[in-house]
Amino acid sequence: MDNKKVKDLVDEALELNKSLFLIDLSISVNNKIQVVVDGDNGVPLSECIRISRNVEHNLDREEEDFSLEVTTPDIAHPLSEKRQYIKNIGRILKVKTAEQEFEGTLAEADQDKIILQWKAREPKPIGKGKITVEKTVTLEYKDIKEAKVKIVF
Repeated sequence: MDNKKVKDLVDEALELNKSLFLIDLSISVNNKIQVVVDGDNGVPLSECIRISRNVEHNLDREEEDFSLEVTTPDIAHPLSEKRQYIKNIGRILKVKTAEQEFEGTLAEADQDKIILQWKAREPKPIGKGKITVEKTVTLEYKDIKEAKVKIVF
């Protein structure tokens, strides 16, 4: 299976809806094509079907048999694109760097970095007891090893 041809067909389908973007494209040795797309405002099922049809109708099953799956990233899938961070502003993220782990609300995201905020209980500077303080950390994308959206019930 020609990886470039499949990618071109997916890109062609994504051109029709600029709010969608490719997360992952893989083709296994037995020609199982997996396409993972996300969108700035989510991805309706109709868009997955449209992308699937664009790929399927332009590949010849007589030439090479294949299976095709077009999906959106599931909740266990880590964030990988800057657009995904921007889309998730206001949600709680669990972010791992080489040195430590952070969990907080994604306050800002731009092309270079993200800003997480959370509340923590710390001992009072004077006297007994604890106070609640606001914590903030700025992380550059290059320092992030993994980031996942945390679902709160």
